[in-house]
Amino acid sequence: MPEKDPIDPRLPAAQKLRRRLRYRGTHPRTYEEKYKELDPERDPETIAKVLASGKTPAGQHRPILVEEIMEHLVPQPGERGADVTFGYGGHSEVLLEKIMPVGQLLALDVDAVQLPRSEARLRTLGHDENTLIVRRSNFAGLAGVLGKIEWHDGVDFVLADLGLSSMQIDNPARGFSYKHDGPLDMRMNPERGAPARDLLARCKVEKLTRILSEGGDEPRAEIIAEAIVEGAAHAPIENTRHLRRIVDGALPLHLKEDVRAATISRVFQAIRIAVNDEFSALDAFLANLPNCLKPGGRVAILSFHSGEDRRVKLHFREGFRSGIYREISPDIIRPTPEEVGSNPRASSAKMRWAIRA
Repeated sequence: MPEKDPIDPRLPAAQKLRRRLRYRGTHPRTYEEKYKELDPERDPETIAKVLASGKTPAGQHRPILVEEIMEHLVPQPGERGADVTFGYGGHSEVLLEKIMPVGQLLALDVDAVQLPRSEARLRTLGHDENTLIVRRSNFAGLAGVLGKIEWHDGVDFVLADLGLSSMQIDNPARGFSYKHDGPLDMRMNPERGAPARDLLARCKVEKLTRILSEGGDEPRAEIIAEAIVEGAAHAPIENTRHLRRIVDGALPLHLKEDVRAATISRVFQAIRIAVNDEFSALDAFLANLPNCLKPGGRVAILSFHSGEDRRVKLHFREGFRSGIYREISPDIIRPTPEEVGSNPRASSAKMRWAIRA
């Protein structure tokens, strides 16, 4: 006899359709309760409302500076290119449209959680494994991957978006944002390296001060570092709420809420950069970049931190002076006020480009 459903004994348990858990109140509050946003095909009206409000739907990412990137990468039908920070695949989706019908795009991402989801999304749009070649790799590994797929002459264009994706920010389980309580992890690749909580457990004040200064441009780095180290000595900092409380408690009482929030955001950013060794990865990527581009190849790099932008600016400037690049962006390109208005997460974006000699 099959097991009967306790709610409706006329049906076997396996056949009973359970109703989805509803969120409390009139609006979803937790990430899990935003099930309508997380299922865009079933609830397009909800997605449209979220976008119209200037927000990014949970589990999605809105590509930034798309028109400006296409203007300077100039992807052409039949070309080969690389998106070395695949993310949600928004930029890749547009690039693939430009290089069709016989072009090829290599997509790299180190995030083992998001990569298969984004690949599946673009496969449903009709991009097969010959058109869209997906590999799990940090962007610093571009040269090695090009060798493995036998693109020995390089690519016609490269895009690198160094920002954190909305899927990573919004998911509390990843521990990237101070706005959601979750385990203090912050790893781009959850299967490698040590999480942020381990870094803070063993970090000394001097080292943590340097991390907050270099990775967050934080003017109160030493005071905050002392508070974090002292807090970790009393009890392990296991979640984002605990870290936020320590940082907030280290700040002067007279600071306004927006200043406090900006400070906490910089601290989280700096710790994330340290956990993932992002500056070293960027240095390695830039060192190998010219060899990955064909003559006349174009590159566009989006950054969201002054330390990243300084490295990109210096690399392009030195490359131009030495004749590696025949042309570089004279200044940074920023999102328009209209784009920032519709997508506030674009506000800190900076884009630079270069053309291989």
